[in-house]
Amino acid sequence: MISRRHVVATMLAAPAVLRFGTGTAHAATTLKISHQFPGGTIDKGDFRDRLCRMFAAEISKRSGGDLVGEVYPGSSLIKTNAQFSAMRKGALDLSLYPMPYAGGEVPETNIGLMPGLVETYDQGLAWKTKPIGKALTDFLADKGIMLISWVWQAGGVASRNKPLLAPEDAKGLKVRGGSREMDMVLQQAGAAVLSVPSNEIYAAMQTGACDAGITSSTSLISFRLEEVAKHLTSGADASYWFMLEPLMMSKAIFDKLPKNHQDIILSVGTELEAFGRKGAQDDDIEVAKVYEKAGAKVQKLDIATVEKWRVIARDTAWPDYAKKSATCANLLKLATDAA
Repeated sequence: MISRRHVVATMLAAPAVLRFGTGTAHAATTLKISHQFPGGTIDKGDFRDRLCRMFAAEISKRSGGDLVGEVYPGSSLIKTNAQFSAMRKGALDLSLYPMPYAGGEVPETNIGLMPGLVETYDQGLAWKTKPIGKALTDFLADKGIMLISWVWQAGGVASRNKPLLAPEDAKGLKVRGGSREMDMVLQQAGAAVLSVPSNEIYAAMQTGACDAGITSSTSLISFRLEEVAKHLTSGADASYWFMLEPLMMSKAIFDKLPKNHQDIILSVGTELEAFGRKGAQDDDIEVAKVYEKAGAKVQKLDIATVEKWRVIARDTAWPDYAKKSATCANLLKLATDAA
């Protein structure tokens, strides 16, 4: 398993780019890892950035420095919405990427934020070893994407002037939902929708273009939305909003690596899933403290309220998604079977 001592030691050694052995020297393989979230260190900051840094350090350690990971936070390497396409083309090596952001290009990926479909971390993480996980993994591989670390995050709502708890609260609000399917549910509830990545919610709320933003607990913290919100709806106990935000890799890049390097990447990715789960669940609790300290009023979702949202989703977003393609219909069936 990954230990902090090994990670830190490897971070110190990572800058080496030449390896020597049997009288020859060869360049290490550098893998660029992009994401949209704020940067930090291996010990502090957004857990998604930390996960990427831990991944980079550990693959370097296990490969003896033959693999080097470079992390580019804050969409500093490639713009947020372009990262999925860049991986498919082999122009970007890895990204920790909210899967439904790719929904415009590959509609099937919206299964990663289907409102009311995943209701617990156990349920979402169990996908990996069930038929839904195999079907999704195989589909993405056909599209040029490898799933390296499965990361699920529960979400909540930051709102400017009034709380958004139950569907009836959405009427007349301009809301960022995070996926086409979530937007459909919000529209059915009477809201207008805004489609922006989570790193743009702050500006939209600050200017009044957005009244409320639904996003993960971690993003509610990292993007400092408590500065522009007077209300928080927490998903710590229950949520209709679970986002699949895996560490992904370009299959074209992965396939070029030697088998031992592929094995290192896959094993490190799997081991980091426990860290990802803990990071997400810790932030589900921490977000309420952050918003209360900033003076916002905090309310928690309960099962009865989640079910109200789920009923709307089951009648609107789910069948709409299933009609997109045979693959969509199959993924939805397998996901509901896994519940």
